[in-house]
Amino acid sequence: MQEVLNRYNPWWDKEYIFKDIIDRPFASQKIINHIDSKHIVFLTGLRRVGKTTLLKLTIKHLIKRGVKPEEILYVSLDDYMLLKYSIQEIIEDFRKIHKLSRSKKVYLFFDEITYKKDYELQLKNTYDSENAKVFASSSSASLIRQNKSLLTGRHYTLEILPLDFSEYLSFKNISIKTTDSHLEAGYFEDFMKIGGLPEYVLEGNIEYLKELVDDIILKDIAAFHNIRNTGVLKDFFLLLMERAGKQVSLNKMAHIIKIPVDSAKRYFEMFLSTYLIHAIPRFGKTNETILAPKKIYAADLGMRNLFTGFRDKGSLFENYVFLKIKGQSPAYIYKDKTELDFMTAGKTLIEVKYNEEMNEKQKLLFEQTKAKKKFLVNSFKLVNEIADR
Repeated sequence: MQEVLNRYNPWWDKEYIFKDIIDRPFASQKIINHIDSKHIVFLTGLRRVGKTTLLKLTIKHLIKRGVKPEEILYVSLDDYMLLKYSIQEIIEDFRKIHKLSRSKKVYLFFDEITYKKDYELQLKNTYDSENAKVFASSSSASLIRQNKSLLTGRHYTLEILPLDFSEYLSFKNISIKTTDSHLEAGYFEDFMKIGGLPEYVLEGNIEYLKELVDDIILKDIAAFHNIRNTGVLKDFFLLLMERAGKQVSLNKMAHIIKIPVDSAKRYFEMFLSTYLIHAIPRFGKTNETILAPKKIYAADLGMRNLFTGFRDKGSLFENYVFLKIKGQSPAYIYKDKTELDFMTAGKTLIEVKYNEEMNEKQKLLFEQTKAKKKFLVNSFKLVNEIADR
């Protein structure tokens, strides 16, 4: 096992320098804020959204602040060379390699944790018996949700989202001077075309994006749930992308692709669990929230454009705003056939328009709706005023 662990942990070599790794300060800081707590930190989110990079940025931060490299272990648990070993056996070998006593605090990073059977029990045992800070990642929301009961009170979960506009500019190495602020709008439209998946932003290879969606549908959904008709899944996802930013009727979708409504409901939950889509409820009383159709959004703008083409900039902008406020648990408002985009859990009302104003019915509903704060977001320059902190 030592050879495998050496390969995953090049910083054990004192000459190692972290390179070809671009910082994401906002997301990194959220992780760093929990470094000194005992809690297990779970990173979740779409495949290839940057979870592994953030784990390694955290390792870089630890070393910079004085933690010895040999006290840090990183492994990806989807590696077939590690499948036969338990998490405890991996930790034990790690301590043996570096002659670390059980009392010595170590930092453990487990990528793709859900590939390990009974991972939640193994992590609980690690939490209870080891002097260790544990970080773990997974691309499956359902597995994390289903298996966290043993870890109640022992974990903190952080969903990693695609790059936002400022991160996109950083990855593209674009710096806009104050005197050139008129260029921002053009760069923002480029961002809405490309989206925020880091590797696609850097390489621009459309085949990469296609293969990523195929991988998620074929491996994380079809293979995992034993669904043989993958064509139906792809058709279902296309319909979802075409309806991004709208209320979705699973009955209508089931009718279009000729599948039972129950199947449509199951597929919908499967796509949610892989983070390919997000859904929000209608704002209102409990029964209204439960019975009303969900409104859906794409996980990434570039991924959405892959299926629908770059059109309806207003809807794309709304999708972007949703991703920026997702942590505030937004719901949509629908009354008398008029819709307002978001009411957050903190009672902030938000209507999104891309370089335009509300119509008269929306203005009236906007004025009549009670909220602690109200925002009309009709420019990308206003998004940060309402974004998650």
